[in-house]
Amino acid sequence: MDISIIQAILVFVVAFIMGIDQFSFLESLYQPIVTCPIIGAILGNFELGIVVGGAYQLMQIGSMPIGGAQPPNAIMGGIMATVFAVSLNMEATPEGVGAALGLAVPFAVFGQYAVTLTFTFMSGMMAKADKYAEEANVKGIRNINFLEMGVLGCLFGILAVAGLYGGTALGEALQDFARDFSWVMAGLDAAGGAMKFVGFAILMKVMMSNEMWGFLLAGFVMALLCSANSSTSGATLLLCAFVGVAIALYDFTTQTKIKQNAGAGAGYVGGDQDGI
Repeated sequence: MDISIIQAILVFVVAFIMGIDQFSFLESLYQPIVTCPIIGAILGNFELGIVVGGAYQLMQIGSMPIGGAQPPNAIMGGIMATVFAVSLNMEATPEGVGAALGLAVPFAVFGQYAVTLTFTFMSGMMAKADKYAEEANVKGIRNINFLEMGVLGCLFGILAVAGLYGGTALGEALQDFARDFSWVMAGLDAAGGAMKFVGFAILMKVMMSNEMWGFLLAGFVMALLCSANSSTSGATLLLCAFVGVAIALYDFTTQTKIKQNAGAGAGYVGGDQDGI
């Protein structure tokens, strides 16, 4: 696949913005479900970008930074998964997408290194930021933040463009490799498919409590029943989401009434400390 200068510049701009958004804008633009379709559109295959983005989002759903520890970066992984999928002319199937996800993992690790390198560099600037804060120097603190954004954005942009050209060339070599060693691609496909479930498992480990298991099992049964029925299989996720919203609304209103009744009986009229 031939890459034009315009495409490379657009990929650089997207990676630059997403890199800043991950830690500064916080608009969730960096999520694979947003980044991958944009990269797919730039490379001429928007539909494949959507499929790759959805699959990679499932991988990342339970992956989050804890303290200074950074997980493999979702931005670089999503960009390179899309690049591999497009350059290898993969179809929007679980097999093709799974192989692209497996190939993109090393690049996600490079993104992790870029974040760690930036944070390490900026840690030396914190003493100066403290000094600016004592002096009420708003401009100085602002410039330090702009420096961090610029460094991180440029690192992501450079990595993305290097991966774009290198990934395309590598994609052609991998295409020949896949024909000769199909078992390797099958292994990558299996690994990519398993990563989605690992993401959910990590999320459940953090969020699940004993009283939530009933809802999980009920949702699992409902998903199986809806998917087994031809008239509802196409809207399984939507139906499960509606039921989940209904349960959440019922629980919220019930808990609110309990608190109100308890407050009324004790002469308590509520306050900010109890939240909503």
